[in-house]
Amino acid sequence: MAIQSATSEEGAIGTATDSRGRLLTSDGTPLRRALERANRRRKLTALALVAPLLAFILIFFAFPIAQMMWRSVDNPQIVNALPRTLVALEDWDGQGVPDEPVFAALHADMMEDLDRPRREQAIGPLGIRLNYELSAARSAISRTSRNVPGFEEPYREAFTDAHRLWGQPELWQIIKREGKPLTLSYYVAALDREYDAEGNIVKRPENRQIYVSLFGRTLALSVAITFMTFVLGFPIAYYLSTLPMRYANLLMIAVLLPFWTSLLVRTSAWIVLLQQQGVINNALVGMGFIGDDGRFSLIYNQTGTIIAMTHILLPFMVLPLYSVMRTIPPSYMRAAKSLGARPWTAFRRVYFPQTLPGIGAGGVLVFIISIGYYITPALVGGQSGRMISNEIARHIQQSLNWGLAAALGTMLLVGVLVLYWLYNRLVGTDSLKFG
Repeated sequence: MAIQSATSEEGAIGTATDSRGRLLTSDGTPLRRALERANRRRKLTALALVAPLLAFILIFFAFPIAQMMWRSVDNPQIVNALPRTLVALEDWDGQGVPDEPVFAALHADMMEDLDRPRREQAIGPLGIRLNYELSAARSAISRTSRNVPGFEEPYREAFTDAHRLWGQPELWQIIKREGKPLTLSYYVAALDREYDAEGNIVKRPENRQIYVSLFGRTLALSVAITFMTFVLGFPIAYYLSTLPMRYANLLMIAVLLPFWTSLLVRTSAWIVLLQQQGVINNALVGMGFIGDDGRFSLIYNQTGTIIAMTHILLPFMVLPLYSVMRTIPPSYMRAAKSLGARPWTAFRRVYFPQTLPGIGAGGVLVFIISIGYYITPALVGGQSGRMISNEIARHIQQSLNWGLAAALGTMLLVGVLVLYWLYNRLVGTDSLKFG
């Protein structure tokens, strides 16, 4: 039987076959099995190469996001602290103050909690959780827990004497409603809604509605910043694309300077420039354009937020635009003009459409980054220039209402994904060119 030699990753392959007609390698292994083994080895090698990056993404990106989304509905505090009380409240109709058996169960829960080690006590988290729903609930819980060892029957009278909230049906309605492992109350609050006495979701009073308007302001400011970076970045990128490479590289350094400067330094510089006694207003007054009493208010408002963030995010628009414009042959414009098109018509119908992938890429980058910014708005935005990210940071760092912060963050994430999906449906992300 003639043997024709060949090569593969497994060694020489001949035309020899076994009794079933399968091709064999030089060592007698079926060719199909040898190829499957080689493919499997290549896949394992590729997986080993990407495993560190995959692990990094899962640990530091996917897992924190999943934990944030879980915390927005997780509600263990009342269940852990008041198991007997919740069972006793099942027969309560929600009207008036519960009967003595409920207060007896509450007393038993509190006494049991006091017998636990301090680090395992659930009374503290219970007070914090109830205080999110009802003002003064934390003080009611803490004051009662200190005095509960001295309570005697009837417990209902002892509790109502300890703090007035125990005699209010609203507190008990909250305990019964929120006495479940999962809750939607954080999302209800994030939408400027609340529960009424009957358990229906209704609008909050107008003076307490802040989050929906903050979402709207964040969206409006992000769109405005994206538009401003486009207006300023398009001519810059166009000019760079027309220069010889050695000059374009020098000017590109100026565009990239913000990346090499601390964010706090840049923001502090804008505070110096924009304040009413700052450089810009002083220059306008000195040149006679405005009077000393007519200085512009350029900081601690939305104007300051837009100006500072436009400067910071401008490179994210310029770089994708430049990468696309650099690849557009100048002969296209010359050909359009030679065929009778005016310069503006040639630009509008020939040049500009070819820059759309760069515009889309830069717009997506700037919009997604700006919608989650919080350092610059916190420093130069004042009250009217704050964004939803500032409120998320406040709940995490100051009020410690992590559930509400997680709900706001989840809604922001879902909103960005929805907008990205709409962009993909209407325009298509396959045409984006990030450089």
